[in-house]
Amino acid sequence: MKNLSLRNNGNNYISDFFSDPFDSFFRPFFKEERVYPMKTDITETDKAYTLEIDLPGFDKKDIKLDYENGYITVSASRSEKEEEKKSYIRRERSVSSSRSYYIGEVDENNVSAKFEGGVLTITVPKKEEEKPVKRGINID
Repeated sequence: MKNLSLRNNGNNYISDFFSDPFDSFFRPFFKEERVYPMKTDITETDKAYTLEIDLPGFDKKDIKLDYENGYITVSASRSEKEEEKKSYIRRERSVSSSRSYYIGEVDENNVSAKFEGGVLTITVPKKEEEKPVKRGINID
């Protein structure tokens, strides 16, 4: 059993008592930042990449997309209402989140996105490869 009186790292002792014993053992090795709050599926076809990102609880107006140097960055942020501020024992649902995805050189002018049912779907067309032009050379 854990010696709860020796643990004072900002966590609530009641929730620690009922949590998985392995959770507290591995906690020092894994930082919270490594957990990706935006669960994502990425698929690829010959012509495009498709990213499906779970963003439950966010509205379309809360989401921002950027593309720079081969990275798509998705940021989602919602404000807490004053009347909803509570004293939480444990809080796992995020108020804001951001994640970047490296997709390389793409046709950035034709990227499209839609948000439906808490899922953001981004379609990123691949840049068409420039085909070498074959031309004849005149001989003098």
